[in-house]
Order: sequence, then C-alpha cells, then structure tokens
Amino acid sequence: MPWTKITRAQYLRNGLRYASDMTDAEWRLIARKLPPRRRLGRPRKVDLRKVVEAVLFILSTGCQWRALPREFPPYSTVQGYFYAWRDTRRWHRIVRALVRQARRKLGRKPTPTAAVIDSQSAPTTQAGGPRGFDPGKRVHGRKRHIVTDTNGLLLAVHVHPANVQDVHGAVPLLERLRDRLPKLRHVFADRVYRGKQLVNALSHCGLWTIEIVQRPPGVKGFQLLPRRWVVERTFAWFGRCRRLAKDFEASASTEVAWLLVAHIRLLTRRLAMPSKS
Repeated sequence: MPWTKITRAQYLRNGLRYASDMTDAEWRLIARKLPPRRRLGRPRKVDLRKVVEAVLFILSTGCQWRALPREFPPYSTVQGYFYAWRDTRRWHRIVRALVRQARRKLGRKPTPTAAVIDSQSAPTTQAGGPRGFDPGKRVHGRKRHIVTDTNGLLLAVHVHPANVQDVHGAVPLLERLRDRLPKLRHVFADRVYRGKQLVNALSHCGLWTIEIVQRPPGVKGFQLLPRRWVVERTFAWFGRCRRLAKDFEASASTEVAWLLVAHIRLLTRRLAMPSKS
C-alpha cells in the first residue's frame, strides 16, 4: 500500500519502544522461520525476538555493536546470532519465503519470469576486506549487485569490489539465480550490460534475454525509465537504513547479510499491513 496523507496513521510506529522494533504481526511472519530450540546441549535463554529487534536497531540507526542499548540482549549474543544466521544462510531463506508471500499478496505467481538487474557502488571504511575503485562513480569500495522482480522485491544479491565491471559481476549472480528460478529468462538492464558478452558468459545455463532499457536520445538529466526505475527504488529502500550509508563491514558476506535484513524489514512491514479493500 503506498504512503499517502490518508494512510499515514498506518505507518506510524509511535506505540513501540523503538521505531525499529517489530509489531506482533510482523514478528509472526518470521518467528517460525528462525531455528527452533535444540533438544541437546545448553537450553536457550535469550528471546529471539529481542535478538532480531536488536539487529534491526543497529540496521536502522547505524550504531556500533557496542553501542547497543541495554534493553537488548548483550551485543556479543546478538552479534553471534547475526553471524551464525549469515553463515547458515538463514537470512537468505527468510527473504525468499517473504518474497513469495509478498508476490502472492500482489496477485502474482510465487516465482517470477522477468527481473531487473543493477548495481550500486558504496564506499568502504577502514574495516578492510576486498575493495576496489570504480572510476565511473569515483568510489573506492564495493558494489552491491542486485536482481529484483518487476515489483522491486529482492531475488538475489552479490557484493564484490567496485573495480569489477557490472558485466563480469552479473555472471555469478545470474548463475545462482538460474539454479533457483529456472523459469526466469528475461532480464531488464541498463546499457552497461549491452552486447553479447554477458549472454555468452551465461550460455552454459540456458537461454537468457537481456533487454537494454536506454535513455531516449537527446534527453539530458534525470529521466524515469520503464522497468529500470524499479531496481533504483529498491536501492532507495536500502538507503533508509543508516547501517547501509556506507559499507562498514570487513567481509562482503556480512554486507550481503545486512542488505537481506534491510529487505526483511521492508517485507515484514508490508505483509503485516492490512490489505487494501
């Protein structure tokens, strides 16, 4: 449901302890997707809802782990769960399940047949890790390479050094996507992906149609382009989270995890919103 002055009250989060906290309806969407208690070993004492809300607090405010307020579990506990779910791809599985639910709510089939691809260069900090210089954007850091469906919902994400060209960075991203979504064949892209290089690099995993959406000739400045604006809006959604203002992470996999958590934040809020009558 789009934000308007009439629907503003439905988006307010004044009744929560922090604006980043989850409502009961939002929590129910992911509660069963988190790992259950282990039957052996030390019993779990921490509340996973508090852990997830602590991660969302860091994502929204951009604070350091050690600056986590005392209302949350110890930062080392929250950090341990965050990295464990990164390594076990728990964040990936939650996003995939929520994307399917969101597509059904929009009246679409669970699996898309068309997608949109683009990248965003983000500067890194002194944390280290792989990085490079993007001469086009004049950014020293990494690229966030994403594929969305035609509604802007995240299908795949890959983070790599900024000096890797988009054509090369798109290959492993689309390869993994084809294994998971074999019906996905049509991809909208900008002119950076033009030519046969990308199609030839993906020839081993079936037929692909890369449709280049170009700016009309003679147009200067900002231009809202069909299909391509969808993926740009997804980057704008990420921009609402201060943790993603820069790439603060030492590893690309951690940056991927934060991007997934940012999309979980968006999807849970959308799915918990009552349907438009």
